Amino acid sequence: MSRESETALHPDGRTDAATGPDAATAEDARTRVTIVVALGANLVIALAKALGGLFAGSPALLSEAAHSVADSLNELFLLASLKRSTRAADARHPFGYGKERYFWSLLAAVGIFVMGGCFSFFQGIEAMRSDSSETHTGYLVGLAVLAVALIAEGSSLVRALLQVRGQARAAGRSMRGAIRAGDDPALRTVLAEDSTACFGVLVAMAGMGLHMITGKVAYEAWASLVIGALLVFVAYQLAKESRGQLIGEAADPALRQAIQEFLDEQPEVDTVTGLLSMRMGTQSTLVAARIDLVGGLDSEEVEDVLVRVKADLTKQWPIADQIFLDVTDASAKDRAQARRDRQLLDETVAAESDRNAAGGGGGAQDSG
Repeated sequence: MSRESETALHPDGRTDAATGPDAATAEDARTRVTIVVALGANLVIALAKALGGLFAGSPALLSEAAHSVADSLNELFLLASLKRSTRAADARHPFGYGKERYFWSLLAAVGIFVMGGCFSFFQGIEAMRSDSSETHTGYLVGLAVLAVALIAEGSSLVRALLQVRGQARAAGRSMRGAIRAGDDPALRTVLAEDSTACFGVLVAMAGMGLHMITGKVAYEAWASLVIGALLVFVAYQLAKESRGQLIGEAADPALRQAIQEFLDEQPEVDTVTGLLSMRMGTQSTLVAARIDLVGGLDSEEVEDVLVRVKADLTKQWPIADQIFLDVTDASAKDRAQARRDRQLLDETVAAESDRNAAGGGGGAQDSG
């Protein structure tokens, strides 16, 4: 897809070609396909792992089956989040339902922790207590199931990575920067699940192989414990991200800097004494600014200025769809604090830019 035809959101909130809602619809459609691919793969893999684990008596394989079941349920949560988060604002939720996506992503993290991590620990501890063994054929069946699972999980991971790469290229970020930004919690969760699943399958294969060679079930037990620890860690990271977004995170520093510069450039604005923001969803951001206007403006002129500034802000940054401007008289203390806040923001954006450059930024170049 060419740069001209791609609708993408930059770190500073601008869109390439189309409006914000069009960008959101297109990106959600791609995310939905990615989730459906992951769901189909996990359902098939969960059944194969469960049957293979029961046949081979493999705790590591059963742990992987629990992991795939948890992932399948999580994908259903994520599909629900895509639908529910796009509902229009109403009297009860005047800022819309964008944060639904963060809530369902939090439930997905809980599912990974309970159904994946805890069950894996249980399987590993049970295996430590036993001295079970299986026939050579049983081990081969288990390894074959894991090999198929690795191919399926790998295919789903590739799909998620391709979508992230497209977002990174369009936004001028590196792959690492796009993953770290995690603008879409649904895509971030799928990417984390698929990456963990691929690594978990390799660990399970190693544990089962060593069990087959040595006859010691401890290797599979430790494989289950490693898988459980990995799932708990991933669940914690995903839950921490969702928690921060549910509580209320500020907009991307580049977006805040761009809006700050825009307000500073307005001839009627003397000083921006405060700029607050909060992400209300993947395509919605609340912006509240305290501004001191130049002297000599009457009430009608002030009203016209505020209406124009809000309209121009929304036109340039469609993601900033909730804008509140508070006209205030700036004291010397206010002006000093505003200068400190601006310096800190500029330093934050510069540091982020350096990290993107170090991680191989410049992804905004055309791919043809």
